[in-house]
Amino acid sequence: MSDDGHQHTGHERVPSRQRRRFPEISTRAYEHPADRSALVALRKLSGFDTVFKALSGLLPERSLRLLFLSDSVRVSERQFSHLHDMLLDACYILDLNKVPPMYVTQDPQPNAMCIGLDEPIIVVSTGLVELLDEEEMRAVVGHEVGHALSGHSVYRTILLFLTSLALKVAWIPLGNLAIMAIVTALREWFRKSELSADRAGLLVGQDVRASMRGLMKIAGGNHLHEMNVDAFLEQAEEYDSGGDLRDSVLKILNVLPRSHPFTTVRAAELKKWAESRDYQRIMDGHYPRRGEDGDASVSDSFRESAASYASDVKTSKDPLMKLVTDLAGGAGDLGGRVRRGFDGFRSPPPAKGDAPGGGEE
Repeated sequence: MSDDGHQHTGHERVPSRQRRRFPEISTRAYEHPADRSALVALRKLSGFDTVFKALSGLLPERSLRLLFLSDSVRVSERQFSHLHDMLLDACYILDLNKVPPMYVTQDPQPNAMCIGLDEPIIVVSTGLVELLDEEEMRAVVGHEVGHALSGHSVYRTILLFLTSLALKVAWIPLGNLAIMAIVTALREWFRKSELSADRAGLLVGQDVRASMRGLMKIAGGNHLHEMNVDAFLEQAEEYDSGGDLRDSVLKILNVLPRSHPFTTVRAAELKKWAESRDYQRIMDGHYPRRGEDGDASVSDSFRESAASYASDVKTSKDPLMKLVTDLAGGAGDLGGRVRRGFDGFRSPPPAKGDAPGGGEE
């Protein structure tokens, strides 16, 4: 149901709770700056769509479509009708005219994805459907519709293909190395695209606590009475600020093989965006429209992306990020701080005279 009480043609069965709709919303309104800069640049490339359609002959997209059609349950008015209602509602709110096919596949692991080159397909696992309540699931469906609207499904499909290809050419000395370099870069972009899709999910569900609960349950299972959103967010704070330089390096190594950010990090990022002026402006109806996408500047988008990364480094409490900030600021005694960092970066250097013999060890 739209905010004016009228239903949209083709989206007849939508939930009765009023939610704000965003006609002609550009994906730039909710995309993370790092995600947006990459997408704006790719959309500006002449012949980009042609190249990827040519790739579709190499990618297993048709096979995937047939696989889900033959071995999963397609969401419709007659099957998983409550998910069908959510899908229609999400497409209506984000003004996505063509509703993508959605399938439920048997898998105890809670998971969802949006894949496809020509047309996106949304797939959710039974583990996810059984884990989340209605409002939590609505945010997930909005998340996947956000992927479809942004065109993320194209790059997700390529990432899946390249990951599979890397395994097949692992015996070639340099072939695997080259492909894995591309995969690593794609994963870094895709982790940022997940933050974008989380924002889209919030725009659809318009219930930040439900979005938080969903992420928390994906991390800890269906034991909501044993969990607390505020305590979960405190974990994200501890993860960001805790440890020494060794932990900072381990964080980087842990996240490199992942296509998704860690759930506590996603929750913290979404909470920060929900409290931002950008989110409030969208909810008030002030957002970029699709008709303006052609005028989007690649250089401006890259500057915003660089500024976002710089801001993340500056505000982060992670020991390594603190060191980077100090390097940029020209702080003194950095060599000593690096040495001490691997024994406890957070500890201030001992004052002269404190160590035995009146000098620093």
